[in-house]
Amino acid sequence: MGGGVMAGGGLGTLALSLLGYFVFGINPNVTQQVVSQFEAPQQAGRAGTPQDRAGKFVDVISANVNDVWAAKVKNYQPPRVVLYEQGTSTGCGFGQSAMGPFYCPNDKTVYLDLGFWREMETRLGASGAEFARAYVIAHEFGHHVQNLVGTSRKVQQAEQNAGSQREANQYSVALELQADCYAGVWAANAAAASSGKVALEPGDVEEGLKTAKAIGDDTLQRSATGRVSPERFTHGSSAQRVSWLKRGFESKNPSACDTFSER
Repeated sequence: MGGGVMAGGGLGTLALSLLGYFVFGINPNVTQQVVSQFEAPQQAGRAGTPQDRAGKFVDVISANVNDVWAAKVKNYQPPRVVLYEQGTSTGCGFGQSAMGPFYCPNDKTVYLDLGFWREMETRLGASGAEFARAYVIAHEFGHHVQNLVGTSRKVQQAEQNAGSQREANQYSVALELQADCYAGVWAANAAAASSGKVALEPGDVEEGLKTAKAIGDDTLQRSATGRVSPERFTHGSSAQRVSWLKRGFESKNPSACDTFSER
């Protein structure tokens, strides 16, 4: 979201710290202590062209996503992309792995925690397929698009004027679902992008839908507490996330991603 608030919190902040998910939206400068057996003991924020396999994958997908949006958004400017593990400084405060992947509007940067995908697959039952990982990246780029066209700023203002936290959360959900829809738009146009490096294979969309279902608010809440509290949703239910990802893919057009009129 705009105004320096980290957007996305990944595709579900619970991916690395289930309890942390329920306080999504806290001041990003507040440090959370996170211990994960899957993460390397390093504090790293790195940009450029990483040499590891995950980094190269991110480079290919990012280039393709940028190509798609450059054709759809006037004067599109690509975001920076930073890969990190455990923690890194950002234009929105200190970013930690408990937040999962996120987008910072202040520095127009997508931050991707390399441990997130491992957690997503091993703890949440999401798909380990490459398209599922690409969906995570495309979702965060969707927040960049929202920032460029002014949607994030409008949502932040609406949240500030909301009469209750539940009402404010509804705007957050709409923003996240639109980013899911944008990810679907990217997927539908990926093969035709000028980079020409990403083409969907049979079953790819199903893997993305499996991941969207695994990281819905209701699914994550049920896993963490055994209960579902819709008033605390910030990303949308599993059904909503699947629905909007499909809508973006089937329409191929960002104009079909008006999640706010259905809020």
